[in-house]
Amino acid sequence: MKIVTFLFTLLVINSMSAQSTDVFFTDADVFFKEYIKNGRVDYAAVQSNPESLDKLLAVAQTIKVSKTDAKTYQAFWINAYNLSVIKGILAKYPVKQPLSIKGFFDKQKHAVGGSSITLNDIENEKLRAVFPDEARFHFVLVCAGLGCPPIINEAYMPSKLEAQLQRQTKLALNNPSFIRVKGKKVQISQIFEWYNVDFTRSGSVLEFINKYRDSKIDETAKLSYYPYDWTLNDIK
Repeated sequence: MKIVTFLFTLLVINSMSAQSTDVFFTDADVFFKEYIKNGRVDYAAVQSNPESLDKLLAVAQTIKVSKTDAKTYQAFWINAYNLSVIKGILAKYPVKQPLSIKGFFDKQKHAVGGSSITLNDIENEKLRAVFPDEARFHFVLVCAGLGCPPIINEAYMPSKLEAQLQRQTKLALNNPSFIRVKGKKVQISQIFEWYNVDFTRSGSVLEFINKYRDSKIDETAKLSYYPYDWTLNDIK
């Protein structure tokens, strides 16, 4: 009888957890659609009506996702990162850039996924360390600076995560502002410098970039890095 009761309790807990996760993805999608426009965040609008973000993060705080369900796990932590960035900016808004906030990435803690965790921890421990071969994370995790690939006005969903990762990576690597090609001189984001190991696991940085480009860059091209733009991705 005790075994039956335990199994029933476990089933109820798992069902409630699944419902919370579904609510999180649905509400996140509504939030992003309302406050993200053309790759920028309407921080002032969120600040004037913080309830939706606070409610969303309160749900995120209770959710625990398993690495064995890779797409749900990845989608949850990508959304959690982007929402936590917005929350962190609002704590000191208005600001000119995220680096204006001391410890923004490595000191400030966020209560998500059953943990008290920094943005760097989400990126490096929850995502990069668990899925070291998935370099496309760098095109969907948005640091609040204009140097990042733009934030999108939808949530990342388990059911379409592969398509979303592919789409955002292709958009970034075909964007002439992100990959600046002038003949055989090519300037690329410092993202490729800071996370070089992620892009060179099976070849060179240029080979990674060309994998997603419609117009391939000459393999003899000389690569250099342009300065990262930390200006806040704010709607003015």
